[in-house]
Amino acid sequence: MKRLFGSNVLVSGLQGLGAEIAKNLVLAGVKSVTLHDDGKVDLWDLSSNFFLSEKDIGLNRAQACVPKLQELNNAVIISTITGDLTKEQLSNFQAVVFTDISIEKAVEFDDYCHSHQPPIAFIKSEVRGLFGSVFCDFGPEFTVLDVDGEEPHTGIVASISNDNPALVSCVDDERLEFQDGDLVIFSEVHGMTELNDGKPRKIKSARPYSFTLEEDTTSYGTYIRGGIVTQVKPPKVLKFKTLKEAIKEPGEFLMSDFSKFDRPPLLHLAFQALDKFRTELLRFPIAGSAEDAQKLIDFAISINESLGESKLEEIDKKLLQHFASGSRAILNPMAAMFGGIVGQEVVKACSGKFHPLYQFFYFDSVESLPIEPLEASDLKPENSRYDAQISVFGTKLQKKLEQSKIFMVGSGALGCEFLKNLALMGISCSENGKLTVTDDDVIEKSNLSRQFLFRDWNIGQPKSTVAATAAMAINPKLHVEALQNRASPETENVFNDAFWESLDAVVNALDNVTARMYIDSRCVYFQKPLLESGTLGAKCNTQMVIPHLTENYGASRDPPEKQAPMCTVHSFPHNIDHCLTWARSEFEGLLEKTPTEVNAFLSNPSGYATAARTAGDAQARDQLERVIECLNRDKCDTFQDCITWARLKFEDYFANRVKQLTFTFPEDAMTSSGAPFWSAPKRFPRPLEFSSSDPSHLNFLLAASILRAETFGIPIPDWAKNPKKLAEAVDKVILPDFQPKQGVKIETDEKATSLSSASVDDAAVIEELIAKLEAISKTLPPGFHMNPIQFEKDDDTNFHMDLIAGFANMRARNYSIPEVDKLKAKFIAGRIIPAIATSTAMATGLVCLELYKVLAGGHKVEDYRNTFANLAIPLFSMAEPVPPKTIKHQDMAWTVWDRWTITGNITLRELLEWLKEKGLNAYSISCGTSLLYNSMFPRHKERLDKKVVDVAREVAKVEVPSYRRHLDVVVACEDDDDIDVDIPLVSIYFR
Repeated sequence: MKRLFGSNVLVSGLQGLGAEIAKNLVLAGVKSVTLHDDGKVDLWDLSSNFFLSEKDIGLNRAQACVPKLQELNNAVIISTITGDLTKEQLSNFQAVVFTDISIEKAVEFDDYCHSHQPPIAFIKSEVRGLFGSVFCDFGPEFTVLDVDGEEPHTGIVASISNDNPALVSCVDDERLEFQDGDLVIFSEVHGMTELNDGKPRKIKSARPYSFTLEEDTTSYGTYIRGGIVTQVKPPKVLKFKTLKEAIKEPGEFLMSDFSKFDRPPLLHLAFQALDKFRTELLRFPIAGSAEDAQKLIDFAISINESLGESKLEEIDKKLLQHFASGSRAILNPMAAMFGGIVGQEVVKACSGKFHPLYQFFYFDSVESLPIEPLEASDLKPENSRYDAQISVFGTKLQKKLEQSKIFMVGSGALGCEFLKNLALMGISCSENGKLTVTDDDVIEKSNLSRQFLFRDWNIGQPKSTVAATAAMAINPKLHVEALQNRASPETENVFNDAFWESLDAVVNALDNVTARMYIDSRCVYFQKPLLESGTLGAKCNTQMVIPHLTENYGASRDPPEKQAPMCTVHSFPHNIDHCLTWARSEFEGLLEKTPTEVNAFLSNPSGYATAARTAGDAQARDQLERVIECLNRDKCDTFQDCITWARLKFEDYFANRVKQLTFTFPEDAMTSSGAPFWSAPKRFPRPLEFSSSDPSHLNFLLAASILRAETFGIPIPDWAKNPKKLAEAVDKVILPDFQPKQGVKIETDEKATSLSSASVDDAAVIEELIAKLEAISKTLPPGFHMNPIQFEKDDDTNFHMDLIAGFANMRARNYSIPEVDKLKAKFIAGRIIPAIATSTAMATGLVCLELYKVLAGGHKVEDYRNTFANLAIPLFSMAEPVPPKTIKHQDMAWTVWDRWTITGNITLRELLEWLKEKGLNAYSISCGTSLLYNSMFPRHKERLDKKVVDVAREVAKVEVPSYRRHLDVVVACEDDDDIDVDIPLVSIYFR
């Protein structure tokens, strides 16, 4: 980030692509962005540059972009160059990007950048209709400091053989992520100490739990125990070719779609042919002009013939016709996608982090074109802001886009990008069209780094309202309604049947799986296309869910995240994540849950006591003990009391508990099977000895004392933050002696989910505790209550992260685990999902290319694309969506998209007979969570002649709302061979 903050970048060409790149760089926070463009704003620019409006027509493009670009980040210096650019001016920049430049000029500029000392990163990128290209040259030798941005992989050693090559086995706690050829270093190995020298070693034969070392260990000491193996990520040096060399010998192209394996060489030729066309005719080919397309094809053939042995055997003329016809247009989805890719390449050039694109990337989305051929008359400009889009897709599809009814769920990072894209595309921009956007969240400061429709002054306001207003500023004709309802079963009165039935498509802009699953289920039910996407740091994915053509989102699920067993977190941590999980749990227990319990008791003592008696379990007992401890022994009246409490907690957590653990399980303890108890992954702990001269000890005590004082409403004295005075106050605390006890139960079972042990006499103990609690409450001052503290990671002055980092690092010190700084602790404990503007922009661009297909209609499954991309590597992987699973029975077939409907207010018996005619024997009928009929229950036969709706009303207490004409039932069936058949949902239209 430091290198990025010091970088000066030039962006030349401020049509749609240049605007997107500049936006991403300003959000990333480079030092300065200089915009170069000597052209004037025209109507075509409004289809892809969201900084411009009709009142900017005739102004210089670069200057017109500055005011809105500056609003995104005041810390970035933004300036313009409006005349001709000389190569000498490039020496002011660390990276330069050109989006509209002739090859001849590009070669001249790139040669200058390549030979400059230090080299200047040169990027040339274009989007022409549904085609795009990127070329990168970062100089003769460019060092990549971190090729993928992933945390180095680690493993816990279980054994190492004295062999050549040596076999290293690791504990089967977690699979190893090493690959053949990786370099690793060893530490903490007992016995074979020769490996602890910090020297990187190459591995091979990598397996899930083992690998071999390219090293002879026969003469080394015998392995005894312990050891951590950690991947080393060496810097990588890349030697880039100049543009002049690379055009002739492009080498390997970066692929994105293996169904178009032969496409990049053809597009390499096409972009050169377009450059020649523009140089000679001083214009772009006219949309739909067969004559112009033929000229471009002739140029391509001529260039190809000059290539000698490396020429292409055949040229796809139809593809080149599409390329020529749309070449003047800069489409917003293409600009968004390539703006994300190029923005990330600039960040790589400036920071040295992530692997650069090496060196050419070509992409097309011709599948986005309507399936019926377009006439030249369909492509003529209408003197509207959508003329560029019309020149590619025609007027018919443009009208469909404007009249579409779209539901967008979420308006955060993805949502802001989508709203900008939809407004520029003209989606829902007629009286008949409507875009409904909903999000129940409000804007926070941390959103501003990528949710670019929001500004400082919007903090605290609803996301959907602010984003919708900003989108209407981009295109005043956008017909949008912003709601603050969470889309969930509870809001089906808002998003009712009529609402869902009116939609043309649904766009997800969500950040959690639960909400995605719900929206997916609604789209399947109402048979609506769903365009799904998500991001994680530099990674993004898109998935198209198209009725009857593709599987639905819920058809495939990621495995659940592996959670550490409770006993590992509490007694046997072996990495910093375990320590931070424990720290977060202790923070919430001490400062939020217990004060909340105290208040619950004080507000209704008798009700609280009754609830504890009713529960009558170990959990209720523990809860009462915590409340008593808080109000009795641990009650604080002065700030000095809070310091005493914090000092006692330090001793308890980091000294006494460790002494008890190592007393119960000494270092030489054995398990019942005769193996050492403290074998990997367990780490033998050492108690800490408190020292007021240790800043980390004192910082822990300061944070703990201040937060404890907050819960009791005790003012914090000025001297508290003076280390010397705080140390004096801490040293006054007298500690009781500690002696480990025999017979203390410490949980070692990895399957245990709770650390409470149930007592035979819980009820009697609870009665005793209630009496004690009632006696204590009489000693409290009138109106006494506590102030529970909810964890808030984003306020650096509230001491929350100081305490959590302190808790985790002291525990890490107990177990000889490497400690972390406050920022790293914040990422892990705050469960922060990394998010950047570039991958978000790319994901939404890809989705909007699919939206053209959805709204045009008639496309086959092979026209659609799902994408996984990782801008860090970079990797682009596109594939056809998977078709839905088909179930067959007799001469019928159905998928998850089918729903069987019956018209009429039928009885249960009539429903059974209707299914019997299809060769299906129904044995169970349910509605919601209630069973309406089951053939195993004799009493259910009495219901057979009742209407299904009446049974649902009586048994399931289902009241069908007035706006709904049908009732849904789930039926379990068998065929005549008693084999279960999974049938679709059955809807009975009784009204």
